[in-house]
Formats: sequence, C-alpha cells, structure tokens
Amino acid sequence: MIGFRNITKRFFGVPVLRDVSFAVPPGHTVGLVGENGAGKSTLMNILGGNLQPDAGSMLLDGRPYAPRTPRDAARSGVAFIHQELNLFPNLSIAENVFVAGFPRRARWLPLLDRRRIHDRTRELLAQVELSRPPETPVEHLSAGERQLVEIAKALALDARLILLDEPTTSLTDVEKALLFGIMARLRSRGLSMIYISHSLGHVLRLCDSVAVMRDGTLVAHQSAAALDTDRIVSWMVGREIRQLYPGRGDRTTGAVALEARGLSQSGTVSDISFELRRGEILGIAGLMGSGRSELARILFGLDPCAAGEIRLDGEPIHGLPPRERIRRGLAFLTEDRRAEGLCLEASIADNLSLVSWPRFATGPLGLLRRRDAGAAVTGMREAVRLTTSARDTQPVKTLSGGNQQKVVLGKWLLNRPGVLLLDEPTRGIDVGAKQEVYRLIADLARQGTAILMISSELEELTGLCDRILVMRRGRIRDAMAAQEFDRERILRAALHDETAA
Repeated sequence: MIGFRNITKRFFGVPVLRDVSFAVPPGHTVGLVGENGAGKSTLMNILGGNLQPDAGSMLLDGRPYAPRTPRDAARSGVAFIHQELNLFPNLSIAENVFVAGFPRRARWLPLLDRRRIHDRTRELLAQVELSRPPETPVEHLSAGERQLVEIAKALALDARLILLDEPTTSLTDVEKALLFGIMARLRSRGLSMIYISHSLGHVLRLCDSVAVMRDGTLVAHQSAAALDTDRIVSWMVGREIRQLYPGRGDRTTGAVALEARGLSQSGTVSDISFELRRGEILGIAGLMGSGRSELARILFGLDPCAAGEIRLDGEPIHGLPPRERIRRGLAFLTEDRRAEGLCLEASIADNLSLVSWPRFATGPLGLLRRRDAGAAVTGMREAVRLTTSARDTQPVKTLSGGNQQKVVLGKWLLNRPGVLLLDEPTRGIDVGAKQEVYRLIADLARQGTAILMISSELEELTGLCDRILVMRRGRIRDAMAAQEFDRERILRAALHDETAA
C-alpha cells in the first residue's frame, strides 16, 4: 500500500530522519514505535503532506507519491489522526468533519447542503458511538470526545490508508475499546493503518508488524507475533530498562503544604477534602470526567469554587489569582501542554524562563539579566535532560512531544515551587522519557516538594505515589496508602455504579 525509500529530513541542519525504508502491505496494520524525537511523527507528517523530505521517495499503490499539502494526501486516500488534535473549537462537529470539503446542493451553486452534512455526520458519529448532535460546538466537548470527532473526520474521507498518531492518549478505557473495534472493522475492509503509540501492549495486540525507530533511523521491522515488550524497549532506547519506577527509598513526609476543605463547585467537584504533605506524592485516580482536572484547576485558581477552603503552608489562598499562588510557591502542569503550557512560537530559553522571569529582572523597567537567566536555563536543561541537539533559540514547537513536556516541567521547576500539581505529566511521551520524568518527580519529593499527581495510568500511580485518592463524579470515593494499593480496588471505586449502592 505504501512504501518508504531512504526518507531523509533535517530541521535547522539537524538530521531527524536518516534513510528510512520500510513498507506497509494492503490490509495490514504496522505499529511504529520509538522514543520521542526518534522521528516517528516527522515521517508521518511527510506521508500526510505536512512536510516534504529532503531526500528519498514514497510509493502509494505502486505509484510515485509526493504530497505537497494535506489536501493532496487526502485526495490520494491518506487520512491522518494527529496526536495533537486538529479541530476548530469554535466550529460545530459537522463543520469540523467536513472542513476539507463541504457537500453542496449543486456543483454550480456555492450553497452548502446542510441536511446532507448533518445526516452524514450522524452516521459517522454513530460509528464511533459519540452521542452528540452534529451542530454541537467542539469547544463544548471533552478531550476524549474530540478524539472521537477526529476519528469520524478520518472515516469521512473514505481513506485507504489511515495514520494514527497516539490516538488513545485522551481516551477512557471504554473509548479505547471502541477505537480498537473500529480499527478491526477497518482492517477487515482491507484498509492499511500505521499506528503510533507508546503503549507497547496495544501495539503488540493490534498490529501485524512493528517498526522500531531510534535517533531518526529504522532499527528493526519484524512480525508482532515474534516480539515482546522487553525486546521492543531495548531497541527503542538502545539499553535494557530493568526498573521503570524509582524506589521510594528513604523518602519521608513533613508538614502539611496544601490543604483543601469542603471544595465544591456545581457540576465539577463536591465536598473535596484532603491534605498534601511536604515530600509526599499524592495520586489522584479516576475516569475522564470524574473531576480530577477540574480539582487541580480550582486549586491553582483557574476555575471558580463556590464553597470550601484552600490553604497553602497554612495560609488561606481561596480567591487569590493564579499569579499570586505562583508567587507563594504553587505550580501547575496542565494536561494540554500545547494549548496551556507552552508559547509554541517562542524559543526554548524563553519558555523555560517564562514563570521565573521576575527572578532575573532588574531595575524599574524589569529588564532581564540575560547572563543569570542563561545560566539558570542551561542548568535546568541539564536537570530535565532536554535533548542536546536543540538550541536555546530554537522554537519550542519544533521539539518532540517528550521534549516539549520536559520544557513545561522545567519552566515550573526553575521557579522552585513548594507544591507541584501535575495533570497527566507523561501524556504522549515514550517509555525512556517517562523514566526520566519519574526520576525527576521522585527527586523533587525527596527534596521536600509536595506533589499532587493526576494520572490515567494505574501503574504510574502505584509505582510513584505514597497515597492515592480515587475520584468519581466529582467526589473522593476511596483513599489508600502505598501498602494498600490494589488495581481492582482502585477500578471498583472509579467505576462503581452508584445506583446499585
């Protein structure tokens, strides 16, 4: 169906793809895996017409294929479901699904066939089991629902080859199962797929073969039936990973750093109370829509709270704006790094120093002491192990997802926070980058930072946290210490049907 021949690509003179060659047969699903920065998304952006290679060629159905734009790729039957969703939040679901080409009432009239658009959108939404009216604005959808719209958008193209770049990062377990069912049906119809994911279990389950990339090169392409997770990981990182999560060691907790009492806001959270101590990692588990992210946004002052009290180091901060909470030592890494965590057009250095700018400003005009700021940025780059191939002046949008996440984390750490709120801190990053983020989190806790961590990965929570709170429908339903951690108990609390209680 598609063949890559010696594909090469450079950014700012730095090679990101080196002579990549492999093929995807018709009706097959190939898993494409590798660490962030390995070149996976760059290769798929070339296939999808967003980028052009510096050297090499592609064949689609045995014919030369060189799309100059995503429209060219779509016309050739290639659909791309991106890791970072490409939707217009101010438009409706139907308008997003058909944004590449709206059905008209007649070819010679510039009048849209609204009925046909909405009827077809309903059919597509039914296929992905999204029960939303076609006219619903995308800005009113959850992250998981937006991912399902992206899938419907790809199905609308009647594609022969579908590229899925981390499609499950925002999905609940139910939505993941739905996606996998959709993929199975597409495969049975003879469609080819390239599936990029950091969930190696999913890759081995869904794919016919696995192509492994490292540092811009293809290091292996073998049948999935002959592989296991350990073998793939060793190819990805060039070394064995024996222990993904750092041990808790002699980590001890201190005084209460953050306290919530009776936090309530209609439609999001209800009567939330907990304490977070210095040196402690407190996990928050729950399904999408359980109120986890909303709780973090209330704690940081981004969302309103109708009732309750928040104390930081014993002092009330309820009602204070985020700027003042930052000044008092609170930090918040959001789940959407591109929309809320980074200035994508700005440089790596500017993003890293964004929060801590006042520390390096001097005089009445607040001019930046660039030498001091530069030294601090260099130190933080080393601390978070940011890729050495990227320059400080390079736009952060050119980095891989994992390196972007490191910049977001480094931005907050440079401000030396006492309390760190983490919402899905390893979303969309590879196993090697995850291990480095876990090490950073554990080191911060040992140094006395109080950490509240929201995660959809139970292994992550049980591997890192000292305690876990489980949320469902805006309330805390269970709490357990490390010695009590049990996956079944956590899932029961997160999924329990209250009508049967």
